[in-house]
Amino acid sequence: MLGAFMDRMNEPASAVSDRPAGARAPEGFESFFQAEHARLLRALFLVTGNRQEAEELMQDAFLAVWERWDRVREMDSPTGCLYRTAMNAFRSRARRAARVAKRLVGRTPGGDEFAAADERDAVSRALARLTPRQRAALVLTALLDHSSEEAAEIMNVKPVTVRVLASQGRAALKGELEP
Repeated sequence: MLGAFMDRMNEPASAVSDRPAGARAPEGFESFFQAEHARLLRALFLVTGNRQEAEELMQDAFLAVWERWDRVREMDSPTGCLYRTAMNAFRSRARRAARVAKRLVGRTPGGDEFAAADERDAVSRALARLTPRQRAALVLTALLDHSSEEAAEIMNVKPVTVRVLASQGRAALKGELEP
């Protein structure tokens, strides 16, 4: 999917058939993609714990941003819009999976299955034991150096909530990683 997406991005503006005649090409999107795709993929991998899911979320987020690039590029923070789009897609998938699990099992899952899937190293196991919101807050603030205000906008919560979630996550990680 990403290959086809990038092939389309490399086509000349005249070759893209669904763009109206006279419409501006998405100037700067390719450089935006090149600058942000690796960081977004790493962040989504840390949040999801699954490379394939992280890649799918990244592709969906970039596609959504590309479709609205004429508006997004005018924003103060196109990167913030990208991350918010990706996090919204992640939350939607999580809600959908929870609904399906409730229907199939008749109750919510009892434990954190994330930890069982990712036992290769201590950091991954410790991150897996955090709540998705704590992981997201830590990834956005500590790993990607977003301010709590920027992370709050991406997560659609208040800045104080991001700070509390990050603090709780750091405390949990410290307890897990110290001998």
